[in-house]
Amino acid sequence: MLHEVTFPSYNERDTVYGWIYVPAAEPKGILQLIHGFGEHSRRYLHMISHFVDAGYIVAADDHVGHGKTAIENDTWGDWGTKGPHTMMEDEHRLHDLTVKMYPNLPYFLFGHSMGSFITRDYIGKYGEELTGAVICGTTGEWPDLAEGIAACQNLVDRGLGEESDPDLPGKLMGWMFSRCTEGVTLGNEWICADPAVQKDHAADPFDAFTRPTSNRAFLYFCQMMDCITGPEWAEKVPAALPIYNIAGDQDPVGQFGTGVMQVANWLIDSGHHVETRLYPGYRHEIHNYRDLKDVVEEGIIDFMNRQL
Repeated sequence: MLHEVTFPSYNERDTVYGWIYVPAAEPKGILQLIHGFGEHSRRYLHMISHFVDAGYIVAADDHVGHGKTAIENDTWGDWGTKGPHTMMEDEHRLHDLTVKMYPNLPYFLFGHSMGSFITRDYIGKYGEELTGAVICGTTGEWPDLAEGIAACQNLVDRGLGEESDPDLPGKLMGWMFSRCTEGVTLGNEWICADPAVQKDHAADPFDAFTRPTSNRAFLYFCQMMDCITGPEWAEKVPAALPIYNIAGDQDPVGQFGTGVMQVANWLIDSGHHVETRLYPGYRHEIHNYRDLKDVVEEGIIDFMNRQL
């Protein structure tokens, strides 16, 4: 069964579009899937199908400025004006909507890339509502974050918040292209070494990655990263919440494993139980490699099953 749902965004402007996928069996629990920067939730259909087959309801939406939500609201790359927690609060609204429809079930979050950052923001505020959380393709300290915030803030203060500085993405994210030995042609080689995945990502009409993102949205992104960085963030996360932390060890977002382990250590040092798994030789989208995605998904299912 599939429900398409809508709800008002925290930004008080957009209507968020989401989907709830329900197995034709008694569900074990619910997994809320949170997609990454520039993409949309239907890039995870293989994963969603696997989780549904394993007996889990899957809830997912397209963030403000992304996917169907962006198309229906005509707001590509524009997250609104309500601050860095907008997407996190939208995910909490989807949680509440899903729980109302399917109450009294164990509830998990899975977030990839920016979705992992949103998940980290979420568990710092609403972690007590969850049975477990999976963070995939995350990072530790964002390189030159203070300088990035200052550059974005300067553009917004000059009245350019709704515009898109073409140099800003490179300043903030250009470091992700390191170790892409085949060269940079499509601009997304860092996500996966498989050319078919790169081509699919670049040509996807629901993928906003190649469309401009507003300067204000980049400011909110950087401010969100600041909120989820360091031991101060980890101490806000409930100590009893199980966390599964996964990535490729050649993922530049995770700084080739060092950023992934930094997040694990922030949590472990503040008394949390964290399982961390690095897949050797793989880049950012470990769930999109043909020879690995089933293994990644089975690992997540095993983690959830063990919490039931």
